[in-house]
Amino acid sequence: MNAASTPSPVAVIGLGSMGYGMAVSLRRKGFAVSAFDVRPDVASKFASEHGGKACGSVKDAGAGAAIAVIVVVNADQTEDVLFGSGGLADALPKGALVMSCATMDPERARRLAKDAEAKGLLYLDSPISGGAQRAAQGELTVLASGAPAAMSKAEPALAAMAAKVYRLGDEAGIGASFKMINQLLAGVHIAAASEALVLAKRLGLDIAKVYEVITASAGNSWMFENRMPHVLDGDYTPRSAVEIFTKDLGIINDMSRGTKFPTPVASAALQMFLMTAAAGMGKDDDASVARLYAQITGTELPARKA
Repeated sequence: MNAASTPSPVAVIGLGSMGYGMAVSLRRKGFAVSAFDVRPDVASKFASEHGGKACGSVKDAGAGAAIAVIVVVNADQTEDVLFGSGGLADALPKGALVMSCATMDPERARRLAKDAEAKGLLYLDSPISGGAQRAAQGELTVLASGAPAAMSKAEPALAAMAAKVYRLGDEAGIGASFKMINQLLAGVHIAAASEALVLAKRLGLDIAKVYEVITASAGNSWMFENRMPHVLDGDYTPRSAVEIFTKDLGIINDMSRGTKFPTPVASAALQMFLMTAAAGMGKDDDASVARLYAQITGTELPARKA
């Protein structure tokens, strides 16, 4: 690979289930990746297994990077990574690109973009969808919006991490808005799928057969098909945790109040996730909503196989 085609150095901040896979996908395409995570052992694992560089701080990861991919939980963490003490805004060179991947209120995305641009940085509002497996395969969906210069600079990294990139507009906040619509539907579908499958069990039906029938019928959804096998297997290892949807549906609830637009179905789903978290399952897989229905109704679900 000659110097002209050498990929830009990238910093990845946050090596959770999505960020780790994204960092791996970048390395697979030849990017030099400097990574930071609050768990040093995870960053060290990435370095030893995939040839990236494990960094001891956000500032160290960002030093000299042309692109910084921030894959943290929420807007507050994103803001701290960017503008907190030792943050990226003081480490990245002028003209570097910030890709913000956390799900957040669109207004927060617009404000972060404005503050980043005031520091001489490009900002791409780039929430992601697809799960850990697709992240590791470089097959995410990215809902991107931002200035044309930011979009252009992101292209090579996006090609490494995503199978689908939707270019949704020239302003930050548009991508975040699209992601919130997705999360509204995703949360409602998980709650509805959980309710339906536990009701089926309560009715004495073979829920494995219910799964087979529904996934071939009009009542199917991507979330039913993807999440209900976790219930059938009794395996609630978190692929996507309950607390993600208490956060995201909570944002939708706030947006509903702020825009005076009613979201009663999303609000009902939020309550189911909140009750599941309150029952001690907040860090478990989001299919644990089914376990809450089972606890409330005294319905026995499959136990995890040894």
